[in-house]
Amino acid sequence: MPTIPSDRSVPPPSEPHKARQIAESFGVDAERYDRARPPYPDAMVARIIAASPGPDVLDVGCGTGIEARQFQAAGCTVLGVEPDARMADFARRTGVEVEVATFESWEPAGRVFDAVIAGTAWHWVDPVAGAAKAARVLRPGGRLAAFWHVPEPPYAVSDALATAFRRVMPDSPFTFAVQAVGDDRTPAADLYQPLLTKAVDGIREAGGFGEPEQWRFDWQRSYTRDEWLDQLPTTGALTRLPQDKLEEVLSGVGAAIDALGGDITVEYATMVVTAARPGP
Repeated sequence: MPTIPSDRSVPPPSEPHKARQIAESFGVDAERYDRARPPYPDAMVARIIAASPGPDVLDVGCGTGIEARQFQAAGCTVLGVEPDARMADFARRTGVEVEVATFESWEPAGRVFDAVIAGTAWHWVDPVAGAAKAARVLRPGGRLAAFWHVPEPPYAVSDALATAFRRVMPDSPFTFAVQAVGDDRTPAADLYQPLLTKAVDGIREAGGFGEPEQWRFDWQRSYTRDEWLDQLPTTGALTRLPQDKLEEVLSGVGAAIDALGGDITVEYATMVVTAARPGP
């Protein structure tokens, strides 16, 4: 009988960068990941570019190249660094140059950049070592920008996900966060704040940057039942879940969406932690 991966393999929530099995699991279905994960707001991309001294971008944890292609379309030259070779191969096929490595072990070979970005990936990087390395590869005035999508689906959908998580993996650290949204109606953005604070603290501790800022971009997106269920298996909580348990989660969430008419609108906040190196 399939078993759920032991929670003993998952570091505490304060140290997600040590969860290498999860961090490097997303390539199990790179095509689904690229298809289902939403792009980032154009206004965010434009603001990061405008706040950087030039067009040379290093994309940390570039995955399948979702944000890299957005920055390329806006006129930037992008180099990706990605620890999962399967994700890197997919990104290359879409026109993104990628080197396979964790950011901490990656060798810049004297190259420097105007911006170091990370789309829903900086929590997999050691927050102090990563910020220190970003400072070393940025030109004067260069900018580090780490950003995350924070989705807020209708309460009934969050509640169904929480119920399914409690049933299939009751002791998982992931279940606590999902349960807080489903049971207590805690705003999803509030649950992300410790992650953002961890990134801010890492930048401050590493040195080499001005005072970090947090930016927020609010938007929304409509999904059919199948579209929302398509993206759920791409989340870190579910990439390694046995197929029978995954189907149980998807069935519960799908039933909740059906009860709402088969379509949902998801409110998103894209949260950015950013800081700039001092200028010349």
